[in-house]
Amino acid sequence: MSSLSAQEYPVQSSPAALRALIESRRAVRRFTDEPVPDAVIRDCLEMAVLAPSSCNLQPWSFQVIRDAQLRARLHPVCLGQQAARAPLLILVLARPDTWREACAGILEHWPEAHIPEPVRRFYSGVAQFQYNQGPFGLLGLFKRQLVRLLGLRKALMRRPNSLAEMRVWAVKSTALAAQNLMLAFQSHGYATCPLEGFDEVRLRKLLDIPRRAIPVMILAVGRRGERGVYNPRLRFPLEQHVQWL
Repeated sequence: MSSLSAQEYPVQSSPAALRALIESRRAVRRFTDEPVPDAVIRDCLEMAVLAPSSCNLQPWSFQVIRDAQLRARLHPVCLGQQAARAPLLILVLARPDTWREACAGILEHWPEAHIPEPVRRFYSGVAQFQYNQGPFGLLGLFKRQLVRLLGLRKALMRRPNSLAEMRVWAVKSTALAAQNLMLAFQSHGYATCPLEGFDEVRLRKLLDIPRRAIPVMILAVGRRGERGVYNPRLRFPLEQHVQWL
């Protein structure tokens, strides 16, 4: 929503440098014991939250797990995966429950002296209706019926209009931040492995996770160890996934 021009955000890299960074990232399963400095962690988290998000509501949070004893207790929760022995674990959470605080925060922390009136109206009005699903999702049920009727006459935004769709909404934006986080660590010379294999029930017993927060992944981070990558890279042909219209 900022009016800053492209010239005020000059490109600092090149396609070749970006390709090299992306191609160098692999899911690493074995790490050395070398700890990751706090300054590096903070820098990478700052780059993670530069990811775009739906309506800039930034529906994510992170738990940085450095304590060795806690990491040891997490290892069986992660089904005994070798990567979970990394010297740093970061729990990436999607937050479908923080949209209201985010709307208020955007108006409170707007980076200019004057908040444009369309911005104020959206976050104080439209967004309050758009993301609010009501108790037990009942408002979402009403909105789905309303959208069906209004959608007969014009194109409009049809989602999220249920608690389930709010979960999808939050996970999509959080996944973008997680990718930023992995590439940020890669740029510092640290390897990562996104872990989706974990027991969520036991994870919630071990960590203080807000009730409506969604554990998207546990990111293992550290220096790449010997035989850290198990297999060669395999990707399906681009034509299998792309339509040119």
